[in-house]
Amino acid sequence: METLSIGQVARRAGVGVETVRFYEREGLLEAPPRRASGYRQYSEQVVKRIHFIKRAQQLGFSLKEITDLLLLRVDGQTSCEEAKQRTEAKIAEVERKLVELQHMRQALLRVAALCTGRGPASACPMLDALDQQEMLDQAGGANT
Repeated sequence: METLSIGQVARRAGVGVETVRFYEREGLLEAPPRRASGYRQYSEQVVKRIHFIKRAQQLGFSLKEITDLLLLRVDGQTSCEEAKQRTEAKIAEVERKLVELQHMRQALLRVAALCTGRGPASACPMLDALDQQEMLDQAGGANT
């Protein structure tokens, strides 16, 4: 089995060396064995695991959620249903965020419509509207 240096792992995974170290610190990657010289020795599996982590991040999973997904894979007591439930929970979260983003968009459109783009910023009705929480609430129901 070929062993890889941290730089080789980073290049093959398309990440920086600091990302590999960060994933180790966060527990997403196991601490690799070291050579007598102290250099880390990685297997090709680490590259695959980093690809998994990056794809999961692209789908919106947090590092904690990714850790949980990785643990599902090695836990012989869990089923595929568990992974599906977590994915469905993520879908529901994304849908909630989409609704929030639509509210934010509507509020921004209404506030932007107040401004003609002429005159000094000190008298801009759009900036004045941002001072008024009631206006923002009426504009789109966006909340923080």
